[in-house]
Amino acid sequence: MAYRSEDDYDYLFKVVLIGDSGVGKSNLLSRFTRNEFSLESKSTIGVEFATRTINVEGKMVKAQIWDTAGQERYRAITSAYYRGAVGALLVYDLTRHVTFENVERWLRELKEHTDSNIVVMLVGNKSDLRHLRAVSTEDGQSFAERESLYFMEGSALESTNVENAFKQVLTQIYRVVSKKALDIGEDPAAMPTQGQPINVGGNDSSATKKVGCCSA
Repeated sequence: MAYRSEDDYDYLFKVVLIGDSGVGKSNLLSRFTRNEFSLESKSTIGVEFATRTINVEGKMVKAQIWDTAGQERYRAITSAYYRGAVGALLVYDLTRHVTFENVERWLRELKEHTDSNIVVMLVGNKSDLRHLRAVSTEDGQSFAERESLYFMEGSALESTNVENAFKQVLTQIYRVVSKKALDIGEDPAAMPTQGQPINVGGNDSSATKKVGCCSA
């Protein structure tokens, strides 16, 4: 099998990380893209992003993952960064119930700024802190089912379900793009590549309206 470089990919998908400050968005990003975790991680100011290329059903997909500050005072900066996003990880800290309570507001903002077909994964982070759990798996799953989101619990610290969460989002985005291509009679292989914008919009929103699983 021929070697393919980081710049050799078939699709480029923009994925955003959203949720309250301190829920672990930056460590989820660094764990997935660099397999790193920092206990000294400071709050993100403004926007940061990193990339990683993975194989999705035989295609090389480059994920451009954006991490935004969760603090209210940076909202004016972060509202613009939703543009072009085709996937999102909506993160809460399962040891802090207030971060779960705010998930609904984040989801509402996401829907206001993105296409209705965006693939969204609800992530309950910090599952390693079992003794401090404040949000049950059932509550997270119930919210995900009600809002037609995918759902997973995991831990950036222990690297639990981090890979699975990102890969599932990227796989579902790819399937939406492929299905849209087939619906309009195009060869999926002829869809935009090498950084051209991918639009997952369209009249058929059923492609992403499925509930995923699972908890850690």
